[in-house]
Amino acid sequence: MAAQVVTGAGAAWARNLLSWARPERLLASCSISLLSNIQTRTYLQNAGRWEKKNRIVHPPQLPGEPRRPAEIFHCRRDIKYSKDKMWYLAKLVKGMSIDQALAQLEFNDKKGAKVIKEVLLEAQEMAVRKHNVEFKSNLHIADSFSGKGHYLKRIRYHGRGMFGIMEKVKCHYFVKLVEGPPPPPEAPKTGFDQAKEYVQQLRNRTIIHTL
Repeated sequence: MAAQVVTGAGAAWARNLLSWARPERLLASCSISLLSNIQTRTYLQNAGRWEKKNRIVHPPQLPGEPRRPAEIFHCRRDIKYSKDKMWYLAKLVKGMSIDQALAQLEFNDKKGAKVIKEVLLEAQEMAVRKHNVEFKSNLHIADSFSGKGHYLKRIRYHGRGMFGIMEKVKCHYFVKLVEGPPPPPEAPKTGFDQAKEYVQQLRNRTIIHTL
């Protein structure tokens, strides 16, 4: 008789445990622990500093003041490409109008050219949709540059038990579009102008620990 009572009590306890351990209860109880596992590394917190420039709110303009041109900041991060190879393409399109830059990148067979073209098209679409740019062709590239991404070190195995270290490189690409036609190109500096600037820099030096 006592054994039957113990068995019934054990079965009732098991039923209560199964009824309590429902999936929705388990998910509700685990939600806090899942939220606490969100990564808060420094590079993740600072990942959007370039895009945050789109949130700058300028003061109202005066009645007779000319209209302030729109500025669009856009980027793409962690591109599987070398930052040095991307730099040449980034400087190629800097200072061009958006249509001229897209035409130049269309006939470039490099991998980075296709990436930059996609980023420019995204920035152009963003300018019309979010920054009240009336004509999408009325834009020029004010700034364009690349940066170093996250490098991963891996082992490259050699013969006779030896190995080397290889790096899997990534880069970031940043672009700034400004409304309006591009400014006229600057006149190239001659050697005499560069020498004058160098001499002026020498004269502007501050010599410390002297009378």
